[in-house]
Amino acid sequence: MNTIPAYSGARISGCWTLISDGSGGSEGSLDRLLPSVSLGLSPRKRTTSQCKSEPPLLLTSKRTIYTAGRPPWYNEHGTQSKEAFVIGLCGGSASGKTTVARKIIEALDVPWVVLLSMDSFYKVLSPEEQLLAARNDYNFDHPDAFDFDLLTHTLRKLKQGKSVKIPVYDFTTHGRQKEWKTVYGASVIIFEGIMSFADKALLQLLDMKIFVETDSDIRLVRRLRRDITERGREIEGVIKQYNKFVKPAFEQYIEPTMRLADLVVPRGGGNMVAIDLIVQHVHSQLEERKLRWDMAALASAHQAQPLPQTLSVLESTPQVRGMHTIIRNKETSRDEFIFYSKRLMRLLIERALSFLPSQVHIVQTPQGEDYEGRSFHGKRITGVSILRAGETMEPALRAVCKDVRIGKILIQTNQDTGEPELHYLRLPKDISEDHVILMDCTVSTGAAAMMAVRVLLDHDVQEDKILLVSLLMAEMGVHSVAYAFPQVKIITTAVDKKVNDVFHIIPGIGNFGDRYFGTDAPPDWSDEDLDEPSY
Repeated sequence: MNTIPAYSGARISGCWTLISDGSGGSEGSLDRLLPSVSLGLSPRKRTTSQCKSEPPLLLTSKRTIYTAGRPPWYNEHGTQSKEAFVIGLCGGSASGKTTVARKIIEALDVPWVVLLSMDSFYKVLSPEEQLLAARNDYNFDHPDAFDFDLLTHTLRKLKQGKSVKIPVYDFTTHGRQKEWKTVYGASVIIFEGIMSFADKALLQLLDMKIFVETDSDIRLVRRLRRDITERGREIEGVIKQYNKFVKPAFEQYIEPTMRLADLVVPRGGGNMVAIDLIVQHVHSQLEERKLRWDMAALASAHQAQPLPQTLSVLESTPQVRGMHTIIRNKETSRDEFIFYSKRLMRLLIERALSFLPSQVHIVQTPQGEDYEGRSFHGKRITGVSILRAGETMEPALRAVCKDVRIGKILIQTNQDTGEPELHYLRLPKDISEDHVILMDCTVSTGAAAMMAVRVLLDHDVQEDKILLVSLLMAEMGVHSVAYAFPQVKIITTAVDKKVNDVFHIIPGIGNFGDRYFGTDAPPDWSDEDLDEPSY
C-alpha cells in the first residue's frame, strides 16, 4: 500500500515525506508519490493526490525522507484539538484549478498541505457505460458521475486527521486501479474539482470556497490539448464530448455555484493578487488554530498520583535488578550494555505477549491424549518501533513471534519548541485489524509515545489493542500516556520517579540509542530524542 499526503489527488508541502521507488510491497507507508510540479504553460497533468516538500534530509536509492516534522495535532487528552483547514476550489473543466492550488501551496510555505482532487472519485463504470465512454457518449461532467458518498467520507476523515485511502482513477480504462493511495496528515487540505460545490454535505466541510473563473474559449483549448496529448483522444471526439456534455454541464451545474464562493478568482493561476489574499487568510486561520504544548504543565499534571492500573512492571527479581545494575552503570562497556539490554528486552516482550487475548485450544499429544491449552485469539500481531532506539527491540519480538510484521515511526524533539514532531512512518497494510506492540526503549515525558499512539489511532487501530512496551519509564511518562489513552496497556521493566529540568529520567539510563549504537550526542539531548533511522 502506497501512502501519499497529497498529489494523486493530494499533496503535502514542507512535510516529512517519503518518495517510493514504486516497487510496491506488502507494507503501507507514508510514501509520497511526487510528480514534478510545473508552473509554466506545459499541458495540464491529470490531478491526483500528491505532496510537495522541502529539501530532503536523507537520500537513498529507493526513497527520500524530508525534514519538516509534523507538530502535535492533539491535546494532552490524546484527542484531536484542531481540524485541518479545508479550501474548496471549484470551476469549469480546464479552468486552472490545479494551477491555482499549486500556487497557493507554493505561497503558503507551511508543512502538511494536501491537495485532494475530485478526479479520483469518479464512479466505476458498468460494461454498458464503458461502451458509451469509448464512443465519447458518457457524461463525465454530470454530478451522477461522481461517488459523492465516498468523497464526503474521505474528506471528512482527512479533515479529522485520520488516515484515508484514495482511489486511483485510470482515464484510459475508465476504471479504478487495484491499488489505492493512502493519505495521512494535513494542516491544510485543498480540495479541487468541477463539482466541488455541488453537494451539501461537501459544502459543510469547506472552510473557504474559491471559484476559478476562466474564459470558455481558453478552457476549450486547454481541454483539447490535455485530452489529445495525455489521454490519446481524437480531436473530433473531444469536441463532440465538449459540446454534448462539458459546456451544458458547466452552464447547468457549475456556473450557478459561483454564488456560493467566498472568493472568485478571475484568470486562474495568473491572478497573484487573489492568491496572496487567500494565503494571508489561511495563515491567519492556522495561527488561530495553532496548538502549543506546555511541557512543564505536562510534567506536573499527575504528580503524587498512584500509578495507573494499566501499567505492568516486570517483577524485580535478583536477575532483573542485576541486569538493570549493569546497563545503568555508566562504566559498562558497549558490548555488555547491548548483551544485557537484549536479555531484558526478551523478558519484556514475553511479558507483553501474556496480555494478548487467548482462547482455549485442545490438541492431541503424541501419546494420543487431549491437552487443553491456549492460543492467540486475534487476527495478527504487529510490532511498531519508535525510531531509532525502539528498533533495538525488534529482534526480541521477531524471536518469539514468527512472521510478525514490523512498522516504524520516527519522532524527533523540536529543539526550539520542545515539542515532539512526526517525521516519518511506515506501517503495514491493514494494521487497523491488528494487536500492536509499540516499542520504545525509554519513555521520559511520554510525549513521543503519545504521538505514536495517536498515529496508530488515526490509522484506525483500536486503543485497547495497543501495548506500549519500554525498558525504562519515568512516572511522568506513564501518567501522561495513561491519562491520554486509558485503554493502552503499558509494560516496562522499571519505573523511575523523576525527570530533571531537561526531561532526563532520574536516575535513568542515559541516552539509550547512543549507548547501544555507539554514537555521541549533544549534552542537551533527552532520552527520547531520536536520530534518523539506520537502514
